[in-house]
Amino acid sequence: MRRTARLLTGTALAVATAGLAVAPAYGGGTGSLDVYPSTAAAGGQVTVNTAVCGEKGTAVGDATSVGAGTFTLAPSTHEGEAIGQFQVPPSAQPGTYEIVAKCAEGNRQVTGDLVVALTPAAGQLQPHGSVKTGVGGAFGSDPVQTAAGVTALAVATAGGTWLLHRRARGDVI
Repeated sequence: MRRTARLLTGTALAVATAGLAVAPAYGGGTGSLDVYPSTAAAGGQVTVNTAVCGEKGTAVGDATSVGAGTFTLAPSTHEGEAIGQFQVPPSAQPGTYEIVAKCAEGNRQVTGDLVVALTPAAGQLQPHGSVKTGVGGAFGSDPVQTAAGVTALAVATAGGTWLLHRRARGDVI
């Protein structure tokens, strides 16, 4: 009986959680504003698009929260979406900003988030050159000191092994 109750409770919680996660996407028919890339560095170019405004719909985008001002979303050939671009100002501070688009016809409005980072998102910046780690390495320039260190490690390892072996046999140390 308890096992069945736990199973049903777990299933009900999973369904409720899934319902809450999906509800905002379909609630009120508002749709969304897709922001590409969703994370950009200051000075980067950002593209936004939405299908909420209809097949030939246009919209006015508002990126004043990040300091980029307004921009136009025009119809595109991609599944009836309106698309627009703006540039993140070089002076933009890191953080999350809400980008808004209002359709030219009707009272439809959609929002999307833009994350401004200190550096471009992974994959956009490729490292080059060598790593500056200084000179030297594990082995110094004195072979006598190196041999002494290796010998000390070998003696410590052998002694530890001998003590563990005696302990395992039950010998008193």
